[in-house]
Amino acid sequence: MSDARERIIQRAVQEIEGGMIVNLGIGMPTMIANHIPADKDVFLHSENGLLGIGPYPREEELDPDLINAGKETVTVKDGGSFFDNAESFAMIRGGHIDLAVLGGMEVSENGDLANWMIPGKMVKGMGGAMDIVQGARNVVIIMNHVNKHGDSKIRTSCELPLTGEQVVSRLITDMAVFDFTDEGMVLKEVLNGTDIADIRDHTEAAFTVDSALAQKEDSR
Repeated sequence: MSDARERIIQRAVQEIEGGMIVNLGIGMPTMIANHIPADKDVFLHSENGLLGIGPYPREEELDPDLINAGKETVTVKDGGSFFDNAESFAMIRGGHIDLAVLGGMEVSENGDLANWMIPGKMVKGMGGAMDIVQGARNVVIIMNHVNKHGDSKIRTSCELPLTGEQVVSRLITDMAVFDFTDEGMVLKEVLNGTDIADIRDHTEAAFTVDSALAQKEDSR
């Protein structure tokens, strides 16, 4: 795992509280399962019909019948449950998911999310992301701050097809943490030893700085 991914995952774990029902999206979010402290009794949900997912399996624990929505093998904690796809989406659409942590391709300054397709690229299907971002009580997006070309993935408006409009509660990148409020996008935390000026240089979207963070930076 790259240092950037490690930082993002370690920060995302802090969003999870004991007793929560949490849906982890395909890709980087699924790695969070291995980093949740043992003393946090968390129920990980997968839209293919699992509640109570544990860490990734060791070789001796591999069971090809136990997979998550990304078709990766998983473990199931004691007391975990299995159900059909319709029941799983009833949980999502019924507002029973406390937190969804998903990956992102682009996020706009008003909380729009694009994470399901790139035009011209092969897409297996939209999956459950569109339902999840509408049904989960809180949606946290984790992604690199810039793409492989060095361009900001936090845009004034998304250019890729949208997964949902104004659905993002919090965005965690390898550089910063943003919240999305009625007043717009707010920088809440600076990560990885960077500073506010550097974040502005790497962020296309307009944002304000949380007053507590601004005071902390000014006191340095």
